[in-house]
Amino acid sequence: MRRRSLLLAALPAGLVTLAGCGDGKSDSSKAGASPSSSQSSTPPPKIVDGPLPAITAGVKFGEKPTVAKGTGEPSKNLAVKTVIAGSGRTVAENEFIQANYLGQIWDTGKVFDNSYDRKSPLVMQLAQGSIIDGWRYALAGKKTGSRVEIAVPPALGYGESGQPQAGIKGTDTLVFVIDLIDVFSSKSSAQGKAVTQSDAGLPKVATNTDGKVPEVTLPKADPPKKLVSVYVLEGDGPEVKADQTVLCQFQGLVWDGGKTFQQTYGSGRLSQFSIGQMQQTVKGLAQGLTGKKVGSRVLIVVPPDLAYGDNPPSGGVIKKGSTLVFTVDILAAM
Repeated sequence: MRRRSLLLAALPAGLVTLAGCGDGKSDSSKAGASPSSSQSSTPPPKIVDGPLPAITAGVKFGEKPTVAKGTGEPSKNLAVKTVIAGSGRTVAENEFIQANYLGQIWDTGKVFDNSYDRKSPLVMQLAQGSIIDGWRYALAGKKTGSRVEIAVPPALGYGESGQPQAGIKGTDTLVFVIDLIDVFSSKSSAQGKAVTQSDAGLPKVATNTDGKVPEVTLPKADPPKKLVSVYVLEGDGPEVKADQTVLCQFQGLVWDGGKTFQQTYGSGRLSQFSIGQMQQTVKGLAQGLTGKKVGSRVLIVVPPDLAYGDNPPSGGVIKKGSTLVFTVDILAAM
């Protein structure tokens, strides 16, 4: 089973998912046993430049670091140091970051979690309630390509309750080394290479990469009877696996009439959902995304038997027997 990070929360309530396709309401995706933050947000902390333990091995960006045990008393403030300065996009609060990281306890040097061994960077929202406040305040304003080391006092981590399942006490200061790989916002789009759209029986999808909704032109023809999943823009990232969670922009339309029933483009939000959960809701969408490359825009046409069939969501534009059309920009997968 794919191990979930201690840092990753259930989806923020304001994030669109597809579980409620018919009514446009957001829905939460369930995470693992441990939420990202066990306490309410604190006021903005004072940020200091130390003390911080030395990184003794794995000193390059992307390498798993080895970090010395903390010496003396840690600061009661948030200690932040940019170890390697990147030159990419600046991270802003409420955006999604993709990062590798290692976390350990100041007093003992015990590593309680790291993404390097999983060979799967974390994708998380830098938002209140979604991630511990130490990360939220330390990483905002940093650039992708940066390695950042931070020491997080309990009040900005897991609070007085700690995280017993990880061996973290309520008095523990936590040390993290974080490699910021990428950042995604509501204006992000797939950036893949355009693929020729030559099938006259399929919708034509625009190839704009400006974060705006891509126009979909539906053919004056009957919809295909079988699932269709084809590239509009083909990325060069890893293929999405059936046990992963994807971060994406998307829109969903009904073939008959072309009405949009839900979309993230232009809404100020992104969508994040697990392929496994989507398999239980809109099976064809889950199947259409599996095996496609991260960084791609995909056209997926879902026949009724792999969508809602004779049981569509009430009150929406999806009717019994509706064929659904999706365009999905796969921004990241974890």
